Amino acid sequence: MAVDRTPVLKKCRALDIDPIVMGYNKKSNRQPKRQRRQESEYGRQLREKQKAKFIYGVLENQFHHYYDLAIKEEGITGDNLMTILESRLDNVVFRLGFARTRKEARQTVRHGHIQVNGKRVDIPSYRVKAGDVVSVAPKYSDLLPIKEAVMSTEHMAVPAWLEVNVEKLTGNVLQLPSRDQIDLEIDAQLIVELYSK
Repeated sequence: MAVDRTPVLKKCRALDIDPIVMGYNKKSNRQPKRQRRQESEYGRQLREKQKAKFIYGVLENQFHHYYDLAIKEEGITGDNLMTILESRLDNVVFRLGFARTRKEARQTVRHGHIQVNGKRVDIPSYRVKAGDVVSVAPKYSDLLPIKEAVMSTEHMAVPAWLEVNVEKLTGNVLQLPSRDQIDLEIDAQLIVELYSK
């Protein structure tokens, strides 16, 4: 399995992403390099795709598969792509505050600590649907990483399309997110233009 071992802050600086988006409260002290020439249209498209892949922790083949699914769905392809990415189980666990970062959420899911509608799910790319109940399995509710994550993310706002119960460590998916409910600065239309060439 391919793993991107690039330091998170370095990648954030290269893609012009605020580390808080990734769940890190750190800031880099290094000054960004000045660009020598203007970025081309292809460069902007590629940067948006790399940004989306990095934020959600998705590799190229899986990302292209999500693009193919987004084309087949009704509506605007870019908005469909963002909804598909946002409805991944590891992202939902992060958004509910059961993990501090998406990488930590991915590992929590992979280790079988998360249930969807009362059944254990250990696939981070599992897509939740409206009405699903995502919860921490009862025997894992006392795990230190989950407790620390809940304590550190209490001040974070849960998106409007999710509802969380911190005491019971459960969350409800009220609806799938629309594009205006996704707070990431990603221009999905540029990604669509890149793939449609």
